[in-house]
Amino acid sequence: MRLLFSEMPGRHERHLIRKYNNQLFPESERTLTSDQLNEAQRLDHEELVAYIGDLRKLVGEAVSLGPHEQSEVILELKERLDKSYETACRLADDQTPNKEAIKKLVSVIMQAVWKGAGNDSLAHQELTQEEEARMTHYELLENPLVADLLDPDSPIKENELLPSLLCASRAEFEAAVTLFDPAQLGEICTAGEKLTDSMAAMEGDEEWNRRLHELKSLYAAVKDS
Repeated sequence: MRLLFSEMPGRHERHLIRKYNNQLFPESERTLTSDQLNEAQRLDHEELVAYIGDLRKLVGEAVSLGPHEQSEVILELKERLDKSYETACRLADDQTPNKEAIKKLVSVIMQAVWKGAGNDSLAHQELTQEEEARMTHYELLENPLVADLLDPDSPIKENELLPSLLCASRAEFEAAVTLFDPAQLGEICTAGEKLTDSMAAMEGDEEWNRRLHELKSLYAAVKDS
């Protein structure tokens, strides 16, 4: 039976697609039935519907902020908007309009925060660093693998991390490896050593071996830093 994948899948369907006919994953995880696909698409749709409702409430709160709102309220709302952006990056369909709306709201909130900082040069420096970090974070989230790895309820299990990295696109791979500290990279490389022997008979093993070599080189460069 022909499987009908979504053009822009959500996190559940996306991970099923990663594993589908992928030799890097256990054989039991490589098959995919129409029932499994339909269930993943149903879950993704439910998450999308729930998100739209939550986002509308969040936008309403942001719009109703008064000109003299307490800073604690403003910063808490900004943090929730940042988390809402992360969630949008994991969802099905084109979330560009929602993400752009969130960016605009965060920008308005940050204008108020900058105004509240007055002439405090230290506060200005911290705000500049925060905004640069947010931009970098948002850019990383445009990579679906990054969005899925940062998901508090990630569909990627611990033993699926290495296979997910090895089969990712080049852009996703390069973005994802920036998420790991030296200890985590070491664990990934150890898992790679165990996988190497079984990769010899796999199609595409040259590309996967190159990825493993890159991971080892990165770990060697950062482990003593």
